[in-house]
Amino acid sequence: MTTLKALANLIQTKRLGCEELIRYVLAGIASKNNDTNAFIESFNDQAISIAKQQDKAIANGETLPPFAGIPMAIKDNMCLEGEHVSCASKMLQNYRSPYTATAVLNAMGHGFVPVGRTNMDEFAMGSSNEHSFYGPVSNPWNLDAVSGGSSGGSAAAVASGLVPFSLGSDTGGSIRQPASFCGVVGLKPTYGRVSRYGLVAFASSLDQIGPFTQSVEDAAYALEAICGFDPNDSTSNAQPLGPVSSELNLESFKGKRIGVPNELMSDHIAPDVKQAIQAVLDQMAALGAHVELFDFPILDESLATYYIIAPAEASSNLSRFDGVRYGHRNTNAATLKQMIQTSRDEGFGDEVKRRIILGTYVLSSGYYDAYYGKAQQMRSVVTDTYTNAFSAYDLICTPTAPTTAFKKGAHLNDPMSMYLSDIATIPVNLAGLPALSLPCGLDANGMPIGFQMIAPWFQERELMRAAHLVESAIQFKPKHQLNIEGALNAV
Repeated sequence: MTTLKALANLIQTKRLGCEELIRYVLAGIASKNNDTNAFIESFNDQAISIAKQQDKAIANGETLPPFAGIPMAIKDNMCLEGEHVSCASKMLQNYRSPYTATAVLNAMGHGFVPVGRTNMDEFAMGSSNEHSFYGPVSNPWNLDAVSGGSSGGSAAAVASGLVPFSLGSDTGGSIRQPASFCGVVGLKPTYGRVSRYGLVAFASSLDQIGPFTQSVEDAAYALEAICGFDPNDSTSNAQPLGPVSSELNLESFKGKRIGVPNELMSDHIAPDVKQAIQAVLDQMAALGAHVELFDFPILDESLATYYIIAPAEASSNLSRFDGVRYGHRNTNAATLKQMIQTSRDEGFGDEVKRRIILGTYVLSSGYYDAYYGKAQQMRSVVTDTYTNAFSAYDLICTPTAPTTAFKKGAHLNDPMSMYLSDIATIPVNLAGLPALSLPCGLDANGMPIGFQMIAPWFQERELMRAAHLVESAIQFKPKHQLNIEGALNAV
C-alpha cells in the first residue's frame, strides 16, 4: 500500500523530488478526474511553487518537515489563500479566499502540499454528493453509484488513488459515511480538537475537520498534522493530543469492553452490512474483547434533533450570503430587497434552500422554544446517554451506514430516505465525540462496508490504537492507490 511514510522516505532519501511527485499527481488528476469528478480544481501554480521551494531547501541541506512534498486535497469549504473556495455552490462560484484555514496551514507546516479542492454537496448539505453545482461525484468502486456526502470528493480522491490524503468536514457523518461508501479510512476528531477557522460554516456547533486516508496509520499522521489549539476559533480545545502514530501497536483487546447498540444491528441494517459488522465483532472477541449488545433507545430522536439544530444554525450562518459584499449577485434587480431575494434564489440549490427554510422556521417567533429549545434539551440527553455508555464500555462499535453506496438518483427526490443514511453517525456529532470509519469488507455487489468505532471525548489515541488492530486483522485491500512506481518512472 502506498503510505505517507513510504512517500516521505522516497523524498527524504532523494529517490524522488517534491516537484516531481507533485507534477505526477497533478497529471494524474488532469487525466483521471473525469471518471469520478472528485476534484473541482487543481492548484497547479501554487502547488508546484511550494514543491520547488521544498526541493531548493533540500538541495541547500535544510531540514524540512516530515511530509515535505506529499500531496493533499482539501474539501471545497476550506480556505487556501489566493485560491477559489466555493462550497460547490453557484453562490460562491468565483470567490477567492484572502487567508488559509488553520487546519490546512497546520498540514502545510508539516510539509503537505495542497494540490486541489474536492467536490462536495453544496455547503456540506447532503449524503450522496449529488447536490453540487459542479455535478455529482462517482464512486471509484462503481461509477454508477454515489460516493457519499457531503465530503464525497475527498473520499473518492483517496479511494481512486489520486492523492494519499485529503481533508473533509463532518457535521452529521460527512467524513465517515463517504469513507464507508468509498472503502477508505475516515476520521472525525473530537469537537474542538481541530480548528474550524477557515472552514465555511454549516452548523457551527457540529462541524469538525478530519482526514481521509487508506490506512489508520496515515490517519494518525494526518491528525497529528492538522490538530492543535487555535485562538482564532473560540471552540478550539487546548487539550494536547499526545503521540498517536508512534503508539499504534496494540497486541490484543484483552480487558477491553466493546458496546454495540441493538438498534444498529437490527432489521434496519442491510443484511450484508450486518453480517460484515458481526464478523469484525467476532474477530475483536477472538482478540480478547468482551463484546456486548446494549440498548441505545434515542436513535430516532437523535436524527430528529439533528434536523432541527443543523438547519437552524445553517439558516443563521448562510444569512450572510446576500449578494451585497461578496458571492453571487443579480445585477438586474430594481431594489435592494429584490436583489437580495433573487441573488439567494439563484445562488443556492434546492437542498440548501430546503434546510434554510426549515431552520428559519424553527428559529422563528412562537416556534423557537417548541422546536429549537427542545432540540437543545434532547442534545443533552444524547450526550448523557453516551456518558453512561462509556462508563460501561471502552469503545462503541456500529455500522457506519445502514447500507453500502446506492445508485445515483436512487434517493435524490426522497430527502427523508437520504437523511436516514446518516442515522449511525449523527448522534456522534450531537455529542461531539471522536469516531472513525474503517473499511471491513464488501457486499454481494462488491461495494465497501464501513465499520464505525466511537471513543470517549479526546480519546483519539485509544480509538486509533483499536482501529489499527482491527485493520491488521481484517486486511482490507483498497481498489486503487497512488502508484509509486509510476511516480518513480516519471522522474
